[in-house]
Amino acid sequence: MKAVRLPMPRHPATMSALASAVALLLATLPAGADPADDPTDDPPAYQDRVIDPASLSKASDDDADTDYDANGLPRAFHAEAAYSHGRFGDDTYREHGVSAGGFRETGHHGTLSLQASLSRRDDTRANASPTGSAGDEWRGAATLWQRNLAMPGQWSGDNGLGVLNTPALPLQRSQYRFFLPSVAFAGASSEWRNTDSGLRLQAGGGRIGHFTGTRLLGFELDEGHVGAIGAQWRWAPGWTGAVTALSSDGRLVAGDQGQAVIEANTSHAVHAATAWQGTRDRIQLNLLASDADAGAANGAWIDASAARGRYSHNYGAFYLGDDLAWGSYPINNDVRGGYYRIAYQFARWSWNAGLDRIESISGDSFDGTYANAHVRYQASSRLGYGGSLSLRDGSDDAVGAQLFLDARNDWGNTRLQVDGASARNGNGQSGDRDSWQLTLDQAFPVDTGSRLSASLSHGELSYDGRPATRSTGLALYGGQDLGDRLAIDGQVRWTHGNGPDALRGFNANIGINWRLARHWSLAATLYQNQGARRSPFQLDPLANDPLFVDLPRERSAFLVLRYEREAGRPRAVIGGAPGAATGHVAGSVYLDDNNDRVRNAAELPVAHLTVILDGRYAVRTDSAGNFEFPNVAVGRHTLTVLADNLPLPWFFDDTEAERQIELEVRQDLRIDIPATRPR
Repeated sequence: MKAVRLPMPRHPATMSALASAVALLLATLPAGADPADDPTDDPPAYQDRVIDPASLSKASDDDADTDYDANGLPRAFHAEAAYSHGRFGDDTYREHGVSAGGFRETGHHGTLSLQASLSRRDDTRANASPTGSAGDEWRGAATLWQRNLAMPGQWSGDNGLGVLNTPALPLQRSQYRFFLPSVAFAGASSEWRNTDSGLRLQAGGGRIGHFTGTRLLGFELDEGHVGAIGAQWRWAPGWTGAVTALSSDGRLVAGDQGQAVIEANTSHAVHAATAWQGTRDRIQLNLLASDADAGAANGAWIDASAARGRYSHNYGAFYLGDDLAWGSYPINNDVRGGYYRIAYQFARWSWNAGLDRIESISGDSFDGTYANAHVRYQASSRLGYGGSLSLRDGSDDAVGAQLFLDARNDWGNTRLQVDGASARNGNGQSGDRDSWQLTLDQAFPVDTGSRLSASLSHGELSYDGRPATRSTGLALYGGQDLGDRLAIDGQVRWTHGNGPDALRGFNANIGINWRLARHWSLAATLYQNQGARRSPFQLDPLANDPLFVDLPRERSAFLVLRYEREAGRPRAVIGGAPGAATGHVAGSVYLDDNNDRVRNAAELPVAHLTVILDGRYAVRTDSAGNFEFPNVAVGRHTLTVLADNLPLPWFFDDTEAERQIELEVRQDLRIDIPATRPR
């Protein structure tokens, strides 16, 4: 579980002791809230009866944990000492610190989880600290969650303190064409749910900030505050309503080096929604009103869906006034129009098509039509192929096409893909703004628990309307156990271009983990980031531009010593049997650029997202997009990922945002969760 930096008092020793004491308390206190059942009534401990050893993960000599305390409810503790040395642009820094945290499940107070850290950075940047001098100061971090606190009358609640995101009601998250992002802040948040009536209440607020760092994850506070309050309820059979109010006095923009900067901008907004859900149909109406420094604005949009046999339909209409605002991040505004989507799937065929009519209210943004179509044919169990076509006709014309072939062979899974796009300038000419790229993705067959994939690309790419430049890229992604105690995991991407506007450089996030002894491990990580750019093959005029992509080169090296200990019954579903067999759940969250739902070597990870197991155990993805839940009881579980810090225009499909998983005995279950984008 990752923690993030909060402003600390000027007494670091006091805060360090407090953070360590609270984290240690989580792990060492006895599980007194565990029901006092007669131990003679407990069923016997589960005995591993799996015969086929090939289906099991490798067991080391340390697996016989003689000091493991299996009594009481689940609890865990971890502590890390970390050191890093890095460079951001032309500036260098050194950082060292400690972190501690864990979780504890109680019988009457829900599941408690804590992450606290204290670090010191010696930074040569003149603007590294709020005082404007070179950064040489102690920084702290803390995140505390209480989840699934049960109360009388069918009520349950989640309460958070520290670095959080503005809470979002289900109707606010359930958006098909437009998205209302959450805002990261340092403060407090609370949510209460009544399963009987369907009533849900939320509130949260604090100081606006943004995430920084890689292994030593941080949170930089900015000059601004945010507050949100909302409610959702069932007001008739099949009908749900929701209202959320959000107030913010800061707006997130890109600074002179591409970094996140808050500028003064006060805004107040109210979002109201109502939805009807039937067996095969759904419709949702959204109303949004905002009042900001730029002026007042209103918006409304309606989304509907219908399932008819092998066909599914999505359609809607929208009006988003000029300067419409929601929190710190920019959202779609100054547009009106409608859209229609149709999808078909049967046997070996699947296809979908869409049409958008978009008009600019002020005349200063895109005005025209956008259409796209995608088709795939599965010729056999080992071969599939298809393509897509996108057309943008209006004030900024463009056309894009894609052809792909997927094959399963002795070398694993292969995908060959060709992309092309042509955009016209203001005089109706294209030529030097044409882009094309040939990509070969290969996922190699490896042993269970390991993974290895490679990606090779070559083409000519035009960014931001500039002349196209030749570009070649190579990427590797994977993980492998190097014996019983040593493992390597990471991603490497190399890009070379031959023009002044070409994206070039070396990106890496490689970690080596050495298991020193039971409870102890040593990790070394090499990180380098050259930044990224919006793909020239993304033509949707309503897709929000990602912020902070042209960053200076950043590279750093980390050395981390970690101690961890667990106790109590395995993390099971509610009602799980004591002594049940366990497994391991891990995975990653990534940006699925080609929409094939397979993580390719060149696709980017997503950091700082919250992943929740069974609504109780929450972690944040690290800089490589990875998350893990060790010591999980076998059986069926629910895995949820929140789009709290997902960069626009990316989003999660409903099937990816929450899924059911089945864990088997001693299984190392890996789940890669893709985020998709409008096409």
